[in-house]
Amino acid sequence: MPKTPGAESRPMHKPLRWLWLALAVIVLDLATKYAASAWLAYARPVPVLPFFDLTLLHNTGAAFSFLAGHDGWQRWFFATIAVGASVGLSLWMRRLKAHETLLAVALALIIGGALGNLYDRLVHGYVVDFLSFHWGQRYYFPAFNLADVAITLGAAGIILESLRDGWRQRRNKAGS
Repeated sequence: MPKTPGAESRPMHKPLRWLWLALAVIVLDLATKYAASAWLAYARPVPVLPFFDLTLLHNTGAAFSFLAGHDGWQRWFFATIAVGASVGLSLWMRRLKAHETLLAVALALIIGGALGNLYDRLVHGYVVDFLSFHWGQRYYFPAFNLADVAITLGAAGIILESLRDGWRQRRNKAGS
């Protein structure tokens, strides 16, 4: 709840300053992908925990290898989506209100994740994945990377902020 009247509509001071977080995500993502590519043999799991392996894989598709089996057009399709989403989310970030810090963090995480995976698509033609969770030796969740983690956390942040906004509006209506 804002402390001063009108704070809900006051614009955020320098909202694009949150792009430092996107840059940190990109650097950490690319560094871990580089390390995975240098230290892991392709498709040979290295057990870390009973339910978690490090497994180097190359994904030419999107989430869950969606469209991975196609002729290569999907590389440019997903690259275009990443660029468009990053521009759109940056424009959204510029319009944030002073109280929307969680939303700024969420948008920065998504931008950083999208650009980290975009780099892979443009440079390698595939996204480097290496985090692999499983149940026993039978049920495997699709491998992913830190960019994917950032995108997922960012999406969760947007959902949480949306819920908080709804709760705020209901509380304000009830208090009127």
